Amino acid sequence: MEQRIILNLPADEAALNKLKVGQMVYINGTIYTARDQAHMRMIKELDEGAAIPISLVNAAVYYCGPSPKRPGKIVGSIGPTTSSRMDKLTLPLLEKGMKIMIGKGKRSQEVMDGIKKYKAVYLSAIGGAGALYSNCIKKFEVAGYEDLMAEAIYKLEVENFPAVVAIDTEGENIFL
Repeated sequence: MEQRIILNLPADEAALNKLKVGQMVYINGTIYTARDQAHMRMIKELDEGAAIPISLVNAAVYYCGPSPKRPGKIVGSIGPTTSSRMDKLTLPLLEKGMKIMIGKGKRSQEVMDGIKKYKAVYLSAIGGAGALYSNCIKKFEVAGYEDLMAEAIYKLEVENFPAVVAIDTEGENIFL
């Protein structure tokens, strides 16, 4: 039986290098949500030399837009968005230190090459499991771009958040 792999965030390069394509990991720590609009705004601000609301150094970014919470819950359903929507917006964030991306579906060759170059990883979340993921969220707060509502950047504190290593630091890819 394979040992349960815990990925504590922020993760250093050594921890990321140990992850291999196809492994199931359970994430503990801070993850930031960001979708298309937040990515575009961060890149625009970085290009203008302005500060962005989060540090990208060793950051884990989850491609999702949380739904409204129900009474007594921290967050509503919080399932993954199709990652390829962010492909044209990924390299500038990898260049600034982002190390973990979480979403669903395959990535472009350009992103796969960037993941290998910057020793990052792409983790695949389970599509349709937004309610499951909401149970892994222990803290949820706006981190930036509140005016974007569901597409704002949210800071999540997660515990035992399951994902599969889809592309590892060596560029091995579960989708090929």
